[in-house]
Amino acid sequence: QVQLVESGGGLVQAGGSLRLSCGASGETFSWITMAWFRQAPGKEREFVAGITSNGGVTSVDSVKGRFTISRDNAKNTMYLQMNSLKPEDTAVYYCAANRGLIWSDPTHYNYWGQGTQVTVSS
Repeated sequence: QVQLVESGGGLVQAGGSLRLSCGASGETFSWITMAWFRQAPGKEREFVAGITSNGGVTSVDSVKGRFTISRDNAKNTMYLQMNSLKPEDTAVYYCAANRGLIWSDPTHYNYWGQGTQVTVSS
């Protein structure tokens, strides 16, 4: 079992920055693959970025160059640094975990946090 708790969301103006955190407990954090998803009202949950246990990363094209995913295994925490935010980044952001590869399909993830709201005003 893995328990995930996100934090760091909020309201920011376009062009601003936020850093999301996802704290994990319940299993050896360094062994698990982590990912960020987001879901805007009326839309499906969308993969944003993922990071493997050994630090391999991938992200969607729409956030490349703006968002950076990272992890600190000593603190059992994953981060998403979001810069140059746009109104279209507005969504509830979720962290997710599994024990395998990075998948963009949310059905491949066994564990989810409760989500944190990010709102970008124009």
